[in-house]
Amino acid sequence: MAKKQSITKNCPPIQFFFVPTLKALDELGGSGSNEEIYNRVLIMTKLPTKVIDIMHNFTMTEVEYRLFWARTYLKNYGAIENSKHKVWALTTKGAKMLKNDNIDPKDIYNFTTKKRGKKDISSEEDVVETESVNWREQITDILQHLNPYAFERLAQRLLRECGFSDVQVTKRSGDGGIDGTGKLRIQGIFSFNVAFQCKRYKGQVGAATIRDFRGSLGTNIEKGVLITTGAFTKAAKEEASSEGKRLIDLMDGEELINKLAEYGIGLNEVKSYEVDEDFFNSLIEQ
Repeated sequence: MAKKQSITKNCPPIQFFFVPTLKALDELGGSGSNEEIYNRVLIMTKLPTKVIDIMHNFTMTEVEYRLFWARTYLKNYGAIENSKHKVWALTTKGAKMLKNDNIDPKDIYNFTTKKRGKKDISSEEDVVETESVNWREQITDILQHLNPYAFERLAQRLLRECGFSDVQVTKRSGDGGIDGTGKLRIQGIFSFNVAFQCKRYKGQVGAATIRDFRGSLGTNIEKGVLITTGAFTKAAKEEASSEGKRLIDLMDGEELINKLAEYGIGLNEVKSYEVDEDFFNSLIEQ
């Protein structure tokens, strides 16, 4: 634990990301996806690569993790809201906070910690470590211990659910890095030949892997999709979207888990309720 703390202390605390998150949404027109917010915040904050590439766990970087909690705190505060489609938007309150330059990170942070019945916490580590979602850790462990062919078949099922057809898993060795192929049809008119590669990583996929995968694609392949249980380095993301080269779509461990949950593949939703103690206390006070 001491080693992890010595590494993650180089990453700014949750409170640092409150203002950039709000400003990112404002620059995006008032709403944006997790990825859009993440990319805009990186540009805005100019965090060094050595910080951006710090891993929190096997599927998420420390910056992504703290941005996740920054959005949660801002949502609890009423400054942003999200839809079922994972799109975040500024609320009227959030927009006014930006317009009036009235943003107090400490106040936003303490609002949630006090609501949870805790004292003011000076270190965000005390919060984020207690908020881990067990089912995500469980499915991550399962995915990373699947044998390679089982993981490829899982990717095959997922791509079918995402609208791909003729999805085939390559069974022969020496296939040049391609684990499967399929077709993606858009609006029933446009179709693309797609090749995918699966990487059961517990760390990060680097730019070299992207280049090798791109080099394995034949002239009949219009799109490449690289799926991993880990994460992608900043350099890998830049390589995947390099201008003048065949674009490679990336699906990291967090997005993979989100998609499995969305389509109910190996995950069954269990609904629960959060008790609003303030509501019941207000009845007593009336």
